[in-house]
Amino acid sequence: MVSEEILKELALTLSEYDLIIEKLGREPNELELGLFGALWSEHCGYKHTKKLLRTIKSKSKYTLTEAGEENAGAINIGDNKAIVMKIESHNHPSAVEPYEGAATGVGGIVRDIFAMGARPIALLNSLRFSDLSNDRNMQIAKGVVQGISGYGNCLGIPNIGGECYFDESYENNPLVNAMCVGLVEADSILSAKAESPGDLLIIIGSETGRDGIHGASGLASQNFEETIELRSAVQVGNPFLEKLLIEACLEISQLDELVGMQDCGAAGITSAAIEMAERSNLGLRIDVSKVPVREKGMTPYEIMLSESQERMLIAVRNNEYKNIFNTLEKWDLKCEIIGEFIEGNDVEIYNQKEFLSKTPIKILTSPPEYDLNIISTGYAPNKKKITINKSYSSFNGNMIKDFTQRIFESDNIVSKKSIYNKYDHHVQTNTVVEPGSDASVLRIKNTDKMLAFSCDGNSRLCGVDPKLGAEINIAEACRNISVMGATPIGLTDGLNFGDPTKPKGAYELIETFNGFNHACEIFDTPIISGNASLFNQGHTSSINPTPIIGAMGIMNKNTNIPSKGFIVPGHKIGILAKNLWGTDLGLSGSEFQRIFDKELSGEISIDLEFEKVIQESIRKLIAENLIKSAHDISLGGFMTALVLSCEKNKLGAEIEKVVPENWAGALFGEDQSRIIFSYDVKNKNKISKILNKIHWSEIGTVTKKNIKFKNILIESDPMFLSYNKGFSRDI
Repeated sequence: MVSEEILKELALTLSEYDLIIEKLGREPNELELGLFGALWSEHCGYKHTKKLLRTIKSKSKYTLTEAGEENAGAINIGDNKAIVMKIESHNHPSAVEPYEGAATGVGGIVRDIFAMGARPIALLNSLRFSDLSNDRNMQIAKGVVQGISGYGNCLGIPNIGGECYFDESYENNPLVNAMCVGLVEADSILSAKAESPGDLLIIIGSETGRDGIHGASGLASQNFEETIELRSAVQVGNPFLEKLLIEACLEISQLDELVGMQDCGAAGITSAAIEMAERSNLGLRIDVSKVPVREKGMTPYEIMLSESQERMLIAVRNNEYKNIFNTLEKWDLKCEIIGEFIEGNDVEIYNQKEFLSKTPIKILTSPPEYDLNIISTGYAPNKKKITINKSYSSFNGNMIKDFTQRIFESDNIVSKKSIYNKYDHHVQTNTVVEPGSDASVLRIKNTDKMLAFSCDGNSRLCGVDPKLGAEINIAEACRNISVMGATPIGLTDGLNFGDPTKPKGAYELIETFNGFNHACEIFDTPIISGNASLFNQGHTSSINPTPIIGAMGIMNKNTNIPSKGFIVPGHKIGILAKNLWGTDLGLSGSEFQRIFDKELSGEISIDLEFEKVIQESIRKLIAENLIKSAHDISLGGFMTALVLSCEKNKLGAEIEKVVPENWAGALFGEDQSRIIFSYDVKNKNKISKILNKIHWSEIGTVTKKNIKFKNILIESDPMFLSYNKGFSRDI
């Protein structure tokens, strides 16, 4: 009987171990138990999300792949070209070793993209940290940013966008979500599988070491505990080797001898090889003695479970590997035949001629699926009604100025230049709109297309209401695409949640998927790929539910992309919104509430049908070249959007509306479905015709300086200086 300590190390429960014995008809040996620990881990097996994932809208007229069936999702953009994209997390490794955790997170997501034969053309990232005044938090943040830039910049892939947010719920549990975008000929997408018995399994790239063992099970599939030493479970990356691997793999992807390609990532050879065999409906024979290793005395267990980086597995037709080996030799990459695909449904593992294991693949790749509805039974969220501070209802111009200044000193509002300036965002010479705007834009050479990308995820709103928060995250990601003039056509998600074995964690996941399903249907935009990172829960608390949405939109290359900020004094300022000033409920989960009330409470709302209409409307205005700037109203509310619109070109605004008595909700509430834009007055009639069936109003005029309302003047310079200054502590 295996000990509880070993089961805990493998993130297997006693009931799961009993199920393994039942399915095998015997007790597993040590190696087999390691295989089960990896493949039945949350990270690889998706035990708590697989049922929910089957409900997601994942297809449209543009999709070329089945969600979850390949390394990433593919979208057809015309001209026989496809975009391959995916987002993945490296949260727990980044908490333990921030630099290597973040660096290898970038390396892993890039391999998922070129494993499909696609050239990586862009990176984005979504980061979450706790209070930077704490030295440990600052150390984590600095390490993560340096890891992303240190690895990504070496690969020659532009890092074009993302987001970074700070909240105390991420204390001891930062989130590092990396997104990669690739370009491939639509008829040349590679699959991660073999074709026939006799196809060879070849490993290429780095030698296999002892780093990353139990990374998928021990590090990514259970809650943190202070007493566990986890550094050995974090991989170490080599970006220069990965660059060679990218070029070599893209070159061999053009050879007829190549059948399939798979990233060797979480759970190492175990996951990569066995999942290839499963997709192929074939068995597999592996000889671990053939695997190149960097340390003497490595056991078969260590070789199979190592998560050493910069490794790929490829399936090649038998006796047709000479050209592939010659190409890999040209790129100075090691390669070895380590096995072959066989008839049947078993994985057979040998060490030279010594037989080690024979295990049915269907059992290894069929972990139990848990019903979150059962786990969450009886759970009722403790919804706390928002209480508006009485001082906010007394109108005081000086108070409003002070609150505005303090909002712009928030790490969540200030410019993130100190982060993204460390990234190379112009390599490959395709970046049209760089980081700092609502979305980033790439041109696709030799086509008439441009693509817009955004990465969003408001976790505080999800903490108030997971379902509506999920809807808002999808809406905002698409809105950021739409204000650039692009039509959203594909999404990828990064699910960052707490403990799914507890009622609260299960409830948050269920409600998030309900929100996803509703929003995806309204926008007719599928989630084509993604990643689930659960157990983001330390010894004291859980993170806020944080579903990150990566969005892609498409537009014609002749689109006149509006600026994020106002352009010329004298232009008029308009707003698309049901209600200019929103409601007091807009303070629920807002940055204003976080800073001044230091709580998370209230109710949130979004009208997705109206959201769809305003996004269609702003795209029409852009297509007709009727507006000069556009910016969505979200984090920080109306005042933040207005200041950022002025800040871009150091202009001001005169708002011809009176700030109401409930100024806090009006200026800083984060009510959804609002877009601020500017236009030349000569275009007003044309704009009115396009917007004749939607709420919009002209609210003011762009000026040379200062922000002035009818009943209050807010000097602009201090705010702009505060915003441009960025973090007072450079990350």
